[in-house]
Amino acid sequence: MEILANLINGMSLGSVYAIIALGYTMVYGIAKMLNFAHGDVIMVGAYICFCSVSYLGLPPMLGVLLSVVGCTLLGIIVERLAYKPLRNAPSLNVLITAIGVSYFLQNAALLIMGSDPKSFSSIISLPAINLFDGSLTISATAVITILACVVIMLALTTFTNKTKMGKAMRACSEDREAAQLMGINVNSTISMVFAIGSGLAAIAGVLMCSAYPTLMPTTGSMPGIKAFTAAVFGGIGSIPGAALGGILLGIIEIFARAYIGTQVADAVVFAVLIVILLIKPSGLLGKVVHEKV
Repeated sequence: MEILANLINGMSLGSVYAIIALGYTMVYGIAKMLNFAHGDVIMVGAYICFCSVSYLGLPPMLGVLLSVVGCTLLGIIVERLAYKPLRNAPSLNVLITAIGVSYFLQNAALLIMGSDPKSFSSIISLPAINLFDGSLTISATAVITILACVVIMLALTTFTNKTKMGKAMRACSEDREAAQLMGINVNSTISMVFAIGSGLAAIAGVLMCSAYPTLMPTTGSMPGIKAFTAAVFGGIGSIPGAALGGILLGIIEIFARAYIGTQVADAVVFAVLIVILLIKPSGLLGKVVHEKV
């Protein structure tokens, strides 16, 4: 039963990584940039929900909704102010700007909320599920997190394959200049990608803090890095790859904590990434792109 419990916990943690990784992979797949401020949007979303519930006394679901709306607007604003002026700039300039936005969000949260850890009360009040005469207990948070990941991945896949905006995103991903010549508004499409990714980050932040109820300005840093690792692991630019990479990474981390040690669990996670990149640099579901010179 211990192995099954660790597997479920790993899938729950991996589902959070997968939801975050979807934002990374969408931005990279369409805008061809790495938004390293994405992890801090997780933190902003968690703080919005925390303040809505703890200070304003709003219902938890309304707090989640405000968190999603707030982070969606934040994503649009950050893209317009920080990234849009650098649309044709060298990739190094965009990378440095992303790191700068990350530090700005962290320090803004530090000034507004302080450095003291906040106790985040879980928004999920459902009872745990007991199986096999109580020998296996599955928390409601784990079940909701896994279901949320599945629903989000299916909805996002349907959106990109069936809707007009989704098709525009895929066109921009293939060839931005050609998409623009065909009448697609590239700037609006990229803004929509940032809006969707930031909204997903808010959901991930709330779910993560429901499972690990400590909230600080640096809360999103390590999950953000691991989610980026998951996106690369699964194949950055691929929505199914981000989901698969996140879940596998969560399972690897939980089993490493249980059977190797908490201190080296992170090292095991990144070591697995190195091995995958050596064997298959494009990731598990990524495609090798040949460039003509």
